[in-house]
Amino acid sequence: MSPTFRALSIRNYRIYAIGAFVSNIGTWMQRVAQDWLILQLTHSGTALGITTGLQLLPVLLFSPIAGVVADRVPKRTVLRFTQAAMAIPAALLGILAITGVVQAWHVYALAFVFGIGTAFDAPARQSFVVEMVGRDDLANAVGLNSASFNSARMIGPAVAGVLIAALGSGVRATGWVILANAISYVAVFVSLQLLDGSRLRPSPVTGTRKGAVRDGVRYVRSRPDLILILTCVFFVGTFGMNFQMTSALMATEVFHKGAGEYGILASIMAVGSLAGALLAARRARPRLIFVVLAGAAFAVVEIISGLMPGYATFAAILPLLGLCALTMVTSANAMIQMTTSPMMRGRVAALYLMIFMGGTPFGAPLIGWVGEEFGARWMLIGGGAVSLLGITAGTLWYLHKQDIHRPELQTVARDMRWPGRPVRTTSLP
Repeated sequence: MSPTFRALSIRNYRIYAIGAFVSNIGTWMQRVAQDWLILQLTHSGTALGITTGLQLLPVLLFSPIAGVVADRVPKRTVLRFTQAAMAIPAALLGILAITGVVQAWHVYALAFVFGIGTAFDAPARQSFVVEMVGRDDLANAVGLNSASFNSARMIGPAVAGVLIAALGSGVRATGWVILANAISYVAVFVSLQLLDGSRLRPSPVTGTRKGAVRDGVRYVRSRPDLILILTCVFFVGTFGMNFQMTSALMATEVFHKGAGEYGILASIMAVGSLAGALLAARRARPRLIFVVLAGAAFAVVEIISGLMPGYATFAAILPLLGLCALTMVTSANAMIQMTTSPMMRGRVAALYLMIFMGGTPFGAPLIGWVGEEFGARWMLIGGGAVSLLGITAGTLWYLHKQDIHRPELQTVARDMRWPGRPVRTTSLP
């Protein structure tokens, strides 16, 4: 089998990947439909930002607890419960839209409830991968997970856009698409039931002593490389990767397009994201330098995308934006999992997700307000500029912590983990 797809030779991972792919398509369909729904109800960029923020707010609020749960409870068990926790609010929102009684506050409330399920699902799902494939194939599996997610990102938005347009582009049309996502979670539940438990490699389950969250924070604080990763993903995730909102407003307000063209933009970006994920899957080990450089490149390309004069040129640059984003995210995710102690993996993954996604409740309404006050282009220009400044500051801090001074700048490549060279880290006593 090609090195790019070697993790698929493992039966458990192959079954799980099929279920996840089906669910990912449904997830992307709902993202497009939910954004279109709130725009139909409010015609407000700020409302769109609030919806996105509320859906991700539980990640900020509950991720530390979710990480402890992922380390204390068998991850397969956690994942069974979280599928229902995401399917139920999706089904309710779909039914409310189909029946025509949905209001903006319904969308806000159910987006928040849906986010609670996501908050507990994500750390368990991410740290479950190594139990299926082992450490040697972990980087490849992480890359393939991202490839699956972004393949679905090409399919889901396009299907959602076509369905919404075919069903009249109204509120009821979005309801059918959202209901389809609720049904898609059945695929993940079935795949979890079909796994061969004897071939899993369960991580040690931690005890129930107090201070588990604090231990995870202390562990991260002892690792300058992890802090730099978290800094990069915070700025890019909070201020840069608001694609749902920026694409929707660029399509409708700047280029005066409809639901179909909006869905196509998300699919076009996913082409680059898929390429980035597949390239990451070919690398045996992730490197810190990839996280930093890909994050900086993403910020620069995002600024440029905000300056594109027309729909065609804007669409043309989106694959490069997706490539940079996924190179950063996949490298960061793999490093978090591969360099973290198994006893801490769930908690560190939760902190990573809390910082990566949890900043959006603050960033999304702010970016939405910028779009409403100054125009959609400034959402991209401003988001890219803030991301670049944050990554630069984080890198300078890291270099300072590594005691790198001007006469020894030739050691930067070594300490930022060019191939074959170790990262300097500190362990807890």
